[in-house]
Amino acid sequence: MHVLHVIEATIGGTRRHVVDACRGLRARGVRVTLVASALREPRFRDDLALLDREGVTVRELPMVRAIRPHRDVAHVLALRAALKELRPDIVHTHSSKAGAIGRLASWSTGIGARVHTPHTFAFLFGAMFSSFSRSLFRTVEKELARKTDRFIAVSADEAATFASADFIPASKVRVVGNGIDMAPFERATPLERSELGVPQHAPLALVVGLLNVAKGQDLALRALATPMLANVHLAFAGSGDTEADLRAFARELGVESRVHFLGWRDDVPRLLASCDALLLPSRWEGMPYIALEAMAAARPVVATPVDGARALLGDGRAGRLCRSDAPMDIAQGLAEVLRLDAVSRAALGKAGQAQVRAEFTLERMVDGLLGVYGELA
Repeated sequence: MHVLHVIEATIGGTRRHVVDACRGLRARGVRVTLVASALREPRFRDDLALLDREGVTVRELPMVRAIRPHRDVAHVLALRAALKELRPDIVHTHSSKAGAIGRLASWSTGIGARVHTPHTFAFLFGAMFSSFSRSLFRTVEKELARKTDRFIAVSADEAATFASADFIPASKVRVVGNGIDMAPFERATPLERSELGVPQHAPLALVVGLLNVAKGQDLALRALATPMLANVHLAFAGSGDTEADLRAFARELGVESRVHFLGWRDDVPRLLASCDALLLPSRWEGMPYIALEAMAAARPVVATPVDGARALLGDGRAGRLCRSDAPMDIAQGLAEVLRLDAVSRAALGKAGQAQVRAEFTLERMVDGLLGVYGELA
């Protein structure tokens, strides 16, 4: 079997998912080709070099996130040519831009069964798009859905969101949960609090992810400003286009001294080992990798009720699911966890670790992908 993956969104969880999927499939003997853009994140070329060494065929196609009609058409034509040369059995696209370009190229050539993983349809949520843009993107995706053989939801929650959106037939949807390698998180050693600029004995919540409206760092700051979190410190690991606004907002709220902007980090396992809890204040998700990673690190998770988090935390064994993404509800959830004694917090962490080991490993994710491909190839 030959699987061709197409990706433009080479940041965050999507990047992680595609790299892990390509490596895992190749290790199972699948012939894998990756067509990717590295314009948004040049460091992605390090991942491409790793995949190349491990036997994945890699080709760069400089796709851009924004709609650029002439450039997009040129990329569809380039991918059509690649498909005619490579003739893969499966064309697996990821996120919006590569999803459109890849599926159009496959459909127009008749080459490859089409599998699409949206990694959330962001236009279903109102924070980033106007009503016109949301309507336009929905119309485009509804038409592309007719040309798609299978959709992969990365959590059962996300599959339910697909169903409520009412443009994807349920018969085309399969759930393949994200999976991680637990080892780096289980064995990580904590950093000294002084390295993070945090007082030694202060309660510390960690937020990890792109600094972006979707990730809700502004909601976390509002929560931090409530009286119930008056002694809590908050660390943001990640970079992005909202950093200046977030810093200004922290000053405006009077919490600047308790907020620590750590920038882009490649030591997330050690950061998780250093915190008392992970906070996920997102406005939307599919299946948040950082929640799985925190659970693998035996850290309790406090999350807004987004897709993926509901399934992970709904029973309360591994942390707290906030009632909503309202700052007071976020503050309440975080305060509940941080008020626990160390033994009780450790019990939450151990329960989450066991859950990831049982349900969210890389092996299970690759098994799931192979199952979907096997239906089509």
